[in-house]
Amino acid sequence: MPTTESADNDQLFVLTAVLLTPAQFPSVLGDDYPEVCAGLGLEPYAEGYGLVLGQDGGGARWTVATDDVTLVACAIAAWDCGMEYDLSPGEHSIIGALPGWPLALAVSAPGVPKPHDPDPEDGDPAPLAPPDAAEWGPAQRRLGADEIAMQWEAWREQVDGDDEVTFADPGTPQHKGVRRVLDEARGYVATPPPPGRVRSSFAAGEARTLRVDGPGWSMVARTDDIAFVLLDEEPGEVHPVGRGPELPTLLTSLDQLAVRPL
Repeated sequence: MPTTESADNDQLFVLTAVLLTPAQFPSVLGDDYPEVCAGLGLEPYAEGYGLVLGQDGGGARWTVATDDVTLVACAIAAWDCGMEYDLSPGEHSIIGALPGWPLALAVSAPGVPKPHDPDPEDGDPAPLAPPDAAEWGPAQRRLGADEIAMQWEAWREQVDGDDEVTFADPGTPQHKGVRRVLDEARGYVATPPPPGRVRSSFAAGEARTLRVDGPGWSMVARTDDIAFVLLDEEPGEVHPVGRGPELPTLLTSLDQLAVRPL
């Protein structure tokens, strides 16, 4: 198993790693990059971080933050292809070792005690813990938007194949929440939001997948297609929004200001 060194020079058994950049971060942790960084006690540097999650020799959970984003990105790409990659950030690149994990992991290192938070010492921050996504709220809403983005074709086919699905009409009273989302998204065009609230990634053909978040809402869209809106105040509901007269222009404008993965 890959290993690295934590701040106290204790061996760390690496379990996984994630990127934390303005264009790519675990959405469950926040609506934008600065919010996620604040929750982890990190400065929102434009270059971003790699987060390495693992256990020390005693089984304690640790999250190592490194500024070697390229190294972590290469490791993730290799693992996604089923290849081995020894993720060992250099000591000079390690920003800090944070107790706990910000994400839930179903794996653990063999040959060490079960995962547990390290014993606190004076001055240590509280251990990181995953957001509670058991009930509908911001974390689960963002996870729902992640799922739509990853399974776009399935969601799109569901809309096309269900005669009972109706597109939200932002002009009607029953869809005032959708109207609010579109108005706030348009406000982003006039006044750019914090980095990461609007993200753009590859989609089929020449289209882009947009992920837009705001206070209490998330929107997933394709620049050549429709959008889906999720609201904190409507648990489990997903509102498809047709292109109509305004959505195409709005999506194009959002894509122009969005941050994109390198």
